[in-house]
Amino acid sequence: MAASTEAPEPWYLALLGFAEHFRTSSPPKIRLCVHCLQAVFQFKPPPRVEARTHLQLGSVLYRHTKNGELAQSHLEKAWFISQQISQFEDVKFEAASILSEFYCQQNLVDSAKPVLRKAIQISQQTPYWHCRLLFQLAQLHALEKDLVSACDLLGVGAEYARVMGSEYTRALFLLSKGMLLLMERKLSEVHPLLTLCGTIVENWQGNPIQKESLRVFFLVLQVTHYLDAGQVKSVKPCLKQLQQCIQTISTLHDDEILPTNPAALFHWLPKEHMCVLVYLAGYLEKAQKYTDKALMQLEKLKMLDSSPILSTFQVILLEHIIMCRLVTGHKATALQEISQVCQLCQQSPRLFTNHAAQLHTLLGLYCISVNCMDNAEAQFTAALQMTTHQELWTFIVTNLASVYIREGNRHQELYSLLERINPDHNFPVSSHCLRAAAFYIRGLLSFFQGRYNEAKRFLRETLKMSNAEDLNRLTACSLVLLGHIFFVLGNHRESNNMVVPAMQLASKIPDMSVQLWSSALLKDLNKACGNTMDAHEAAQMHQNFSQQLLQDHIAACSLPEHNLISWTDGLPPVQFQPQNGPTTSLGSLL
Repeated sequence: MAASTEAPEPWYLALLGFAEHFRTSSPPKIRLCVHCLQAVFQFKPPPRVEARTHLQLGSVLYRHTKNGELAQSHLEKAWFISQQISQFEDVKFEAASILSEFYCQQNLVDSAKPVLRKAIQISQQTPYWHCRLLFQLAQLHALEKDLVSACDLLGVGAEYARVMGSEYTRALFLLSKGMLLLMERKLSEVHPLLTLCGTIVENWQGNPIQKESLRVFFLVLQVTHYLDAGQVKSVKPCLKQLQQCIQTISTLHDDEILPTNPAALFHWLPKEHMCVLVYLAGYLEKAQKYTDKALMQLEKLKMLDSSPILSTFQVILLEHIIMCRLVTGHKATALQEISQVCQLCQQSPRLFTNHAAQLHTLLGLYCISVNCMDNAEAQFTAALQMTTHQELWTFIVTNLASVYIREGNRHQELYSLLERINPDHNFPVSSHCLRAAAFYIRGLLSFFQGRYNEAKRFLRETLKMSNAEDLNRLTACSLVLLGHIFFVLGNHRESNNMVVPAMQLASKIPDMSVQLWSSALLKDLNKACGNTMDAHEAAQMHQNFSQQLLQDHIAACSLPEHNLISWTDGLPPVQFQPQNGPTTSLGSLL
């Protein structure tokens, strides 16, 4: 047996063939695959075969079994042996990459870092692996919230790609860095970086799908930047460009021509995943249609692809459509979708860690919609304890303040919250829409306290800000509240000038609660002015909205998922006890 010769031995090829046959069987026969690979060691193979077999065994055990200890042992041996062998880069760096991934999954992050650092240090002559390992270590730091170290590594990667002559991969590193800078709120550094990325993307001539995918990545960051700033109107041109880009990608054929530069063998997202982004981007308009299409697309993709990012997409879509459902008066559907998010989080601890605060916030918003104010307070309080994200924190505090205002007896807690979201002084975030909402909350409080001139000042400020960025719901709420103030003050004409456009805007959204509120005010206004026919028509509208909301209220509170409103700690419950019927009153909504 000449095991040391370069040509593979027949026994080795036979065992490898059997192992691959068992691995790719339907269903896979992993135990038999492992037996075949372990049999290789009986022949005392040369170091190259030994290292490669340890890598194959470690990879199969890691991906397909729960035998983590054995997987770790094989991967560590593959990494150790391959370092002693020259010109054995693929096995060496794949072993380092998979071993680090395994360590991270086992929460052994401190073991993963030195492996990746060593691999990066010795891979500078292997462009593909050097770039891939830099991305992997940067991702590890990002998961640990060490965004400074992650940004530094991405900067190193960008410079390396430039030296290696791959502007495509340089753009990927820079866009990834831009994404982390946005997460860190380092806006002064984001602007020049995005400008540079825009130039690189436009000037790069290469594979059309790669070029369009870079443009999609770039536009996603721009859209995120505008939405973080609460600038809904400003984001629309970028959203349209993003949708056009993704539609272009979906028509391009993947010609399977690999780049000649090994440093460019990367892609940001698979084409199929990018197609889902068109729906993520489009939820602001025609939310129902876009979301249903997107969720169907995701279900199809998840049958073929177990990538965790698909579940993340699904949760993000559901989070946004739930808020839309609550506004449009579909609470029962919203509650069932909240339950779906719970189930997705049950399946993935990391997903739950990243979305627990949002989940409790959505439950808080649902509680407000069914007038369970004590539960709403408990949900928002739980959410506040789970987030360090300033925009989400401000959104939760704003909604918690609205709960305290409705309860009417929580003055000390309310004033403590309002001090922290003062729109006139040291507002905690740069978000345009959150600042506008903070003015509205002040106006609402002043209205309930009978300080009408002060309320008008705050509400006019809200109107000015919401009109500037097409924040339709805030505009409608501010108009109807101003209409209410003018009605109380006896200025019926001015009240009518407010409530009619409020009703039109609420119908366009459509916002069920604001329509209910507007129709009640219109009824009283027309009655006071002696317009009997108009008053009767408004009363009929009010009756219709009341009935729709009441039916939805009863349906939601009767669902077993309604018990989620009591969950404030730990993982979400898997099963729910059935409800006997609604335990809350719709009175406050009417």
